[in-house]
Amino acid sequence: MLPTDPAAPVVTVVGVGADGWAGLSETARRELRAAEVLMGSARQLALIPGPPDVERVAERVTWPSPLLPALPGLIASHRGRRVCVLASGDPMFHGIGTTLVRLLGADRVRVLPHPSSVSLACARLGWAADRLDVVSLVTAPVETLHGWVHDGRRILVLSADGRTPARVAGLLAARGYGGSPVTVLERLGGPGERVISGTAALWSLPSAHDLNVVAVECLADAGTVALPRVPGLPDDAYEHDGQLTKSEVRAVTLSRLAPVPGQLLWDVGAGAGSIGIEWMRVHPDNRAVAVESRPGRAAVVARNAARLGVPGLTVVTGAAPAALDGLERPDAVFVGGGVTVPGVVEGCWEALRPGGRLVANAVTVESEAVLASWFGALGGDLVRLSVGRAAPVGGFTGWRPMMPVTIWTAVKPPAAREPLESPGVPTSPGEDVR
Repeated sequence: MLPTDPAAPVVTVVGVGADGWAGLSETARRELRAAEVLMGSARQLALIPGPPDVERVAERVTWPSPLLPALPGLIASHRGRRVCVLASGDPMFHGIGTTLVRLLGADRVRVLPHPSSVSLACARLGWAADRLDVVSLVTAPVETLHGWVHDGRRILVLSADGRTPARVAGLLAARGYGGSPVTVLERLGGPGERVISGTAALWSLPSAHDLNVVAVECLADAGTVALPRVPGLPDDAYEHDGQLTKSEVRAVTLSRLAPVPGQLLWDVGAGAGSIGIEWMRVHPDNRAVAVESRPGRAAVVARNAARLGVPGLTVVTGAAPAALDGLERPDAVFVGGGVTVPGVVEGCWEALRPGGRLVANAVTVESEAVLASWFGALGGDLVRLSVGRAAPVGGFTGWRPMMPVTIWTAVKPPAAREPLESPGVPTSPGEDVR
C-alpha cells in the first residue's frame, strides 16, 4: 500500500456501462465533470464526452500495458489533483476498484458502481444471480472452466475477448457436455446489445464482439463421468506412469491436509500431481506448488492440472530439498516421494507456517521407519491404511489388496523449535512411494 496523506484527495472510481454517459447517475456525472484527470482504457475514455457536457477539460490518461506494475507510479504522478478512474460496470467485481483499494486503502478510494455484467446478464436471462457460478477468463486460461462444469449447473463466463465463446464451447464439447445450451450476450446495456444462442457441440460463431459474457447451462452427455470437487477423483481421471496416489488413499490424505480456502500447499514429490490438483479443486482460492524432480513427470503434472481445471498450479522441476529454496512458506505440506532423502522432511517442517499441517505417506519398510522416527520426535498421528478392490477370480469375485500405506500427520505448534534436527533415521538416496 502506498503511504497516504490524510489531506490528499480521494481517488474516485466510476463504473461505466456500454451505454456510456447516458447510463450514468447524476452523482457519477458530477464527479466526472469535476475531475482534473480521467484514467481508463481507450474504450472507456471514449464513452465520456467533452464540453459542454463536461465543464472542465480534464487530462485523459489511457492505461498502459501492462497496467499493474505502472499503476503505483501513475497514481503518485498525479498526487494533489482530482483523479477519476473509469471502470467497466461494478469496479469492485473483478475490477480496478479492488486493485486501487489494495494500493491506497479503502479510505482513499470512493467507488460509484454501475450494474455489473452479471447483473445485466441475469436480468436478460431470468437467472437468479445467487444460484450460479461466475468464472472470469479475462486473465485466466479457458481450462479454468473445467473445475466448474457440473451437470445441471449454470455458469456465467466473463470473456477475455471475442474468441472466448468459441473456446468455451469447444471445451464443453470435448469434456462431454456438447448438448449444453450456450448464450453469448454482447455489449450488455448498450445500443448495440445482441444475444446469440446455440449448443456447445454445434457452436459455429468463430468470434463475437470483444465485450461479451457467456452463459452456460451445463448438460452432460450420456456416459459422461462426473468429476466432483470432493477429493478422491477416479484414478483414470489422471495421466500417469503408475506413480499416482490412489483414489482411496488420496481422499484420506486430503482430509488430513485439511484444505482451507486461500491457503497454500506444497506437494513434494508430486508424481502425477493429484494431491496438489485436488487441494486446489476444493476451493478456487486455494493455491499449490507441485515439486517434481523428473521433467517428464513435471510436464504430466501441468497437463493434469489444466485438464482438471486448475491451470494455475505452480510446477517446480527439481529435487527436494534444494528445490524448496525461495518458495513461499506453505500452510500445508504433503511429502509423497523422497521421505528418506536427507533434509526433505526437515526442510518442509522448517518452512511450514505455525499451525500448518505436514502429511507424509510411505509404502516401504525403509520409509515407514523414517515416519515412525519422526512420529517419535514430533508426535502427531500415525495411521496404516489398507485398501482392497474387488476383482475377478476365475468366474467369481475376490479381493485384491493394494499395498498398505502409512500416513503420518503432524501439526506445527506456534512455538515449534527451529532449526529441527533429523531424529537419526536410516536414509537412502530417495524413493518414490506413489
